Amino acid sequence: MVVGMGAVATTLIAGVEAVRKGLAKPIGSLTQMGTIRLGKRTDNRTPLIRDFAPLASLDDIVFTGWEIFPENMYEAAAHAQVLDNDHLKSIRPFLEEIKPMPAVFDQHYVKRLNGTHVKKGKSKCDLAQQLIADIQSFKSKVDRVVMIWTGSTEIFLEPSAVHQSVAAFEKGLVDNDPNIAPSQIYAYAALKEGIPFANGAPNLTVDLPCMIELSKQTGAPICGKDFKTGQTFMKTVLAPAFKSRMLGVAGWYSTNILGNRDGEVLDDPESFKTKEESKLGVLDYILQPELYPDLYKDIYHKVRINYYPPRGDNKEGWDNIDIFGWLGYRMQIKVDFLCRDSILAAPLALDLVLFLDLAQRTPELKHLGIQEWLSFYFKSPQTAPGLYPEHDLFIQSMKLKNTLRHIKGEELITHLGLEYYD
Repeated sequence: MVVGMGAVATTLIAGVEAVRKGLAKPIGSLTQMGTIRLGKRTDNRTPLIRDFAPLASLDDIVFTGWEIFPENMYEAAAHAQVLDNDHLKSIRPFLEEIKPMPAVFDQHYVKRLNGTHVKKGKSKCDLAQQLIADIQSFKSKVDRVVMIWTGSTEIFLEPSAVHQSVAAFEKGLVDNDPNIAPSQIYAYAALKEGIPFANGAPNLTVDLPCMIELSKQTGAPICGKDFKTGQTFMKTVLAPAFKSRMLGVAGWYSTNILGNRDGEVLDDPESFKTKEESKLGVLDYILQPELYPDLYKDIYHKVRINYYPPRGDNKEGWDNIDIFGWLGYRMQIKVDFLCRDSILAAPLALDLVLFLDLAQRTPELKHLGIQEWLSFYFKSPQTAPGLYPEHDLFIQSMKLKNTLRHIKGEELITHLGLEYYD
């Protein structure tokens, strides 16, 4: 069940169908193309992850969801202009069959959009019950359900009293508390129905005490937020490299131009602040300036996003990095990443759906609530309260694969390797 059936969602749905029909490869998807080493390097055991872990098959995935515009998935994909006409024509009948349900939407939380295909209700509690009815209807037709938010970025919100417990949140739904955004209503409905929830945007959604409590109660796994696709993906590759070599960073200036609906929404300062908070936190956690003051204490980190309609979904992320090395001598690195936003996000969404479904079917993981092993996919990983998040992409990858090894009873890999030299 997909919330927000725009560019990312249609690219995901169309892509899965293209792969199922043998028209394309699932490039970028760890669950479909990645391998996992088992045992020693000399054992030569490296199966595909989808053959090792009991993941659902692509053939078993059924899509539905909600959208604030009434277009079917073919019309929405054509409007998004991510995939070319040849790709879309080959799967047009399939896409035309998927029509979104009316969405829960309030323009107060996403100012640059004006939804026309929306639910009406007396209260936020009424809207939550309508979503629960939608979920129950879909559950009656399939074996298992996962929900993923691929909708727009909401305005910046901070946790408040209404978020401190499930009871307080449910009272807030009845009282129409303004601190409850639509994404939180979706998450509540999903978790209440025992459905795992993933958040592809930086909204304040499941990273709340009430949602963690509900997730554990119902055995519905949750994870981080904000897909790590373009510029931040590169930061979590480069920053660990600088730190591992003890190279200093004086400044990191990041700017983006983006022309899709996401870019339009982020042109609103309140929505941009939500995204900015997500993008800015990465370097502090990786570089740990409090431990390495000589290298990172005075780093100047700036992030900008500019709406530029001619570029469409083809985002450009440009970084200027001022570093310094031996004896303090300065150097620079420039990165210009001309990427396709939804092409990078769609395989992450697919992996999260499959891994969350696996987590719910794994007794050891089901009632943990937060699935920190899925940090690999997010700009803002979610962790246990008081525990700092791990942003280093390579540590995240090791954590994910070791979790798969653990639940399958395989030896964890530490890369120590001394046994080869006994």
